Amino acid sequence: MLLRIVLAVGVVAAVAVAGILIPLGLAHEKPIAICLGDPATYPAAGVAGWEGEQLDNAATIMQTATALGFGRDGQILGVMTAMGESSLRNIDYGDWETSGFTNPDGTRTTSIGLFQQQDWWGSVEQRMDPATAATLFYQRLARVPDWQSLDRSLAIHRVQINLDPTYYTRYAEDAVAVVDAMSEPC
Repeated sequence: MLLRIVLAVGVVAAVAVAGILIPLGLAHEKPIAICLGDPATYPAAGVAGWEGEQLDNAATIMQTATALGFGRDGQILGVMTAMGESSLRNIDYGDWETSGFTNPDGTRTTSIGLFQQQDWWGSVEQRMDPATAATLFYQRLARVPDWQSLDRSLAIHRVQINLDPTYYTRYAEDAVAVVDAMSEPC
């Protein structure tokens, strides 16, 4: 998947994902320089119990966040979200299949991918592509007023709109550990 950032006048950004130009507002977070280490150097034993494919998906989320102007705080939120939604695995099933959950209107959920995004987030292909799914997540996070000052789980809840606003709290420590272990100063 090709992920390309286009900057125009240094204020407005757009992302080209699979040939689709997606305009973005400002990420509202002061970007910091974070360089991801080589996947071959990730700890063989994993990080805080996360390993292999899970760390690869975390790296994609982190790279997407950085490309969209989100710094460490944004990376942590993206990784926390995917930990809570899919255990950092790009799965093609969701809450309906595993738990029988329905939408508030009683219809069956259509959640898939790292972020368990339903069909109104995008096509199946978009939601199953880790970089595009992360882009969709960060587009919505950028529209949450003052997301940086909110409790992490509440900020995520404002994007994901799940039943429990504190659900993601249990993943905060692991997300910080993964982001920090996979980052190195430029």
